[in-house]
Amino acid sequence: MAAKPQPIYELKCSCNSYPWGKQGSNSISARLCEKQPGWLDGPKSDFKIDESKPYAEMWMGTYPVLPSYVASTGEDLQDVLDRNPKELIGENVMNKFGHSKLMYLPKVLSIAKALPLQLHPDIERASKLHKERPEAFTDPNHKPEIALALSEFEAFCGLRPLNEIAELMKLEPLKRFMPGNAHAAGDSFTDQTLRHVVKTMLETDEDSVKETYNFLTHISPDRYSSMNSSHIPKLAPRLAQQYDKSDPGILVALVTMNYLVLQPGEAIYIPADGIHAYLSGDIIECMARSNNVLNTGFCPRAERNSIDLFCECLTFTPHSAEESMLRPKGYEKGRQGKTQLYAPPMSEFNMLQTSLKGGEREELGAVDGPSILIATRGGAKLTANGSAVELHEGQVFFVAHGVEMELEAGKEGLLMHTAYVE
Repeated sequence: MAAKPQPIYELKCSCNSYPWGKQGSNSISARLCEKQPGWLDGPKSDFKIDESKPYAEMWMGTYPVLPSYVASTGEDLQDVLDRNPKELIGENVMNKFGHSKLMYLPKVLSIAKALPLQLHPDIERASKLHKERPEAFTDPNHKPEIALALSEFEAFCGLRPLNEIAELMKLEPLKRFMPGNAHAAGDSFTDQTLRHVVKTMLETDEDSVKETYNFLTHISPDRYSSMNSSHIPKLAPRLAQQYDKSDPGILVALVTMNYLVLQPGEAIYIPADGIHAYLSGDIIECMARSNNVLNTGFCPRAERNSIDLFCECLTFTPHSAEESMLRPKGYEKGRQGKTQLYAPPMSEFNMLQTSLKGGEREELGAVDGPSILIATRGGAKLTANGSAVELHEGQVFFVAHGVEMELEAGKEGLLMHTAYVE
């Protein structure tokens, strides 16, 4: 007889290792992963930090690349959802999306150096690419995402206002990337001009990229400040040290993209086809259920995707740093006012941040869809539909639709992040 579905399931999650991740226990993603309780008759051994390795991403969900397992049995979470879709996912969400899979993928990222300069194809193009090249594009979905800072977090996100880019393009070494005689003809700087600039930068030979880099790094910082670009002399040597002066991603990022520094609790939204590169820090990231990506800089040439395809996909929203920000608001179902809502303009998920001081309480009303939560810091007594468990730092739970939760923080307080859909 099949076990009765539960209102919550504790999960075991894994953390991967990429060169851009933080080393050993400097990585929040690795530290949280290591704090998860051990398996009970599970299929994998406990996660232990190797101080010689960089740890990048702890995944929480059912995407097959790095799925989560039920801690008490070792069973793949997706198998549990497939057996009990109505009880765990809910009919409303299944009717909305047409399946019983989790439609979002939350992660904890720890970033020591720049991730590849990238974008994620929109749903129409992703479906086409998946059909044509399923080995490279492993699903037919788009991948809009948010990044919520756990520590100070640096990122390039979206494209700068056109007038700022146009001012920089008047610098002698950058004129070579402009369409022929654009300045001489007095043409306005448009999105299509910018597309040409980005494509030309990416196609430029390595010697020309180095030459341009060397010129840019010898311009007076005062002159950059007058062009609202004071970050260029600060970031250029750092990026060159990480990826070499010949990487064209350095030119694209420094000249055409917004540079942001976020503090804990601040967040950005990246639409499908939105150009971005994370530079440093620790974040909660959540995205639509996809692993499709186009890389074109901050990585070896052999790992870069087609420049033509990248530039075809490129969207021109957002066009300022402020437009990139995702501002939180009060969460109506957080009855004690201790929870903030991050609601991106998409249907696959929202994110909550619950922050409690020692002994404080919060009640979270039921949502009409599935949730995944992680205790990012501290701990609490968690009561779900009358059943109580101790929630410790690093623990991850799947929460069925229609489940109310009560939280009572321990002495250290609680910081908890919850992804959900309804």
